[in-house]
Amino acid sequence: MKNEEIEKDLNSKILKVTMTIKEQYPELSDFLEEMPATIPSEKNVEITLKNLSAYYESLNSMLSKYKLEHPKSSK
Repeated sequence: MKNEEIEKDLNSKILKVTMTIKEQYPELSDFLEEMPATIPSEKNVEITLKNLSAYYESLNSMLSKYKLEHPKSSK
């Protein structure tokens, strides 16, 4: 997979998790503002991919942990 494809895939995953948080867990939205931004850098693409991957993992981890600690009640 090329770097551009990996970056596109990671950005897509990040967007999906972010939208899930905003739509289903708006109480977590404040934490999104506190997370470090990942701005692509033409100078060092590999570091950018690592940053994107780390950001995705941290978002995913935060959401998973929150779901475990705050199960939605079935109505």
